[in-house]
Amino acid sequence: MGFAVPRDGVGYLAPEGFLPELLRELGPVERVLGRLALCSAPPAQHMDDHPATAFPATVFPAWAQNIWHDLRVIPFTSIAQAATALKGLGPRWALYDEHLPRRGRARLIQQRLRGPSSRPLVFGDPLPKLPLGSWTLLDDSTLLASPRCSSPFVHGEALFAEDKTGPPSRAYLKLWEVFTLLDQRPDPGQLCLDLGSSPGGWTWVLHKLGALVISVDKAPLDPRLAGLPGIIFRPESAFAQAPQAFGPVDWLFSDVVCYPERLLALVRRWLEAGTVRNMVCTIKFQGETDFQVVDQFRSIPHSRLLHLAHNKHELTWIWRKNSGDRIQDLFS
Repeated sequence: MGFAVPRDGVGYLAPEGFLPELLRELGPVERVLGRLALCSAPPAQHMDDHPATAFPATVFPAWAQNIWHDLRVIPFTSIAQAATALKGLGPRWALYDEHLPRRGRARLIQQRLRGPSSRPLVFGDPLPKLPLGSWTLLDDSTLLASPRCSSPFVHGEALFAEDKTGPPSRAYLKLWEVFTLLDQRPDPGQLCLDLGSSPGGWTWVLHKLGALVISVDKAPLDPRLAGLPGIIFRPESAFAQAPQAFGPVDWLFSDVVCYPERLLALVRRWLEAGTVRNMVCTIKFQGETDFQVVDQFRSIPHSRLLHLAHNKHELTWIWRKNSGDRIQDLFS
């Protein structure tokens, strides 16, 4: 099979289309199965040439949508034996088989296992409590299994029961995903600043939560949102907003389309002002991925970069003033 892995080996699953970005973060890996990169050394031993940051790319790579911990290589001689071995490691399993030229044997094994729920998540539901392991085949007689994954969702993909009529754009799903992963969201009455808000997908979410929203964009909000109580719309540039003009802000949000270095300058201005408690921003890449700016965002203490299931060629940056370093544990 050509791959020997100790118990502290790790697998990193890239989002579809972004394996090159993940491999750039990880450096040398032992083997790649489809979009799953396998590393036989502990995470902290990778990428020693990268500068130390609050959240090392080696342990929390932004372009990994799911992390497979405690890798196990398990030989087997029958489908029943393979299923029994997996059941002994954990209660629920998700099969990763995208790389397999023949998938029938793997799917026969999966049929004998308890899989994840197929019900879409309703926003507001807690994260699944039962652990979800991931597994695949290295060959017809060898399993590769992880009983402990970073995401409770299959391949890290949080799927929601969508609202087809209320929100003005599908961007709202990114905010639903962030709040579900954090298990925290703005409280009713808290002040939220939504920069670059048009047509209003994120403003819609925040309004539904009962927050007071200052929504800023040169383009107008969707007519269904304009004038609603609790939403103050400013037809201005997101980058022209002075932090001192707002006083304390509970949450700052930005899903604005701009070059990453311009968003970084905006974020630094708000951090220097010290008036905001939480920030959630989308880093949108125009063309090639700007790894230099990614590293600068990553170096900001008390923050975390991740690729959401609902992101495209973009990353989500989350910063919490009072989180300490605990925020990293939410996605590990």
